[in-house]
Amino acid sequence: MATFAVIIAAAGQSSRFRDQNYKKPFAPLAGRAVWLHSAERFLNRRDVKQVVVVVAASDLEEFTRRFGANMAIMGVEVCEGGAERADSIQNALARVRDDVDFVAVHDAARPCLADKWIDQVFAAAEATGAAVLAIPVASTLKRSGVAPAAGLPLIAETVDRSRLWEAQTPQVFRRELITRAFAARGDAAATDDAQLVERLGAPVALVAGSAMNVKITTKDDLRLAEQILKVLPRPKPDGMSHPFADDDLWR
Repeated sequence: MATFAVIIAAAGQSSRFRDQNYKKPFAPLAGRAVWLHSAERFLNRRDVKQVVVVVAASDLEEFTRRFGANMAIMGVEVCEGGAERADSIQNALARVRDDVDFVAVHDAARPCLADKWIDQVFAAAEATGAAVLAIPVASTLKRSGVAPAAGLPLIAETVDRSRLWEAQTPQVFRRELITRAFAARGDAAATDDAQLVERLGAPVALVAGSAMNVKITTKDDLRLAEQILKVLPRPKPDGMSHPFADDDLWR
């Protein structure tokens, strides 16, 4: 059986969330912090041997104070993030065990996962070396041009959506491949981890995800996520269930 390490990215600034008390990964959702919903789906899997949560340096002390003892029992590691998302993931990669075959990177702000989607993207990564959850773009896309004097942008063109997909997470890679991709990134910007692998010329498979795998950006997204969690199957007890599954640890 292939083995996986999972990096939970929770080091963003949450600038669009606009909450004076919480950043989005730590906001309460259905009785628990958002990040814990995300981590729970992986903590229950036998093929996941390591879970690393990446937290911004400014949040690290408080996060460790509130969650440290609990995460020690769950076997979850905490890693300090960097200036940019790619820096944060690279910091976490340095913590991944050498005996792990694959690395999955998942947004802490995507708490609405189903075991089936994880099974599928893990299997695709085993088959191809790299795979991401994604959904085909369904809406008509418009590219804007120069804004007129009124300040409203004008449509410059309609973009062909026939082969466009919206990337989600988890994004899963053979450990040696993602390590090599980050080592080669230099100063180039990347909006997700798959982009760095693409630059190596390595193939990355697209695995059909779901619109329910929402990324929380605003407080309205929290309300949507709460409803989605009600209809998703609960995590299957494939491995050892963590002892705080029904606790709100962020209080």
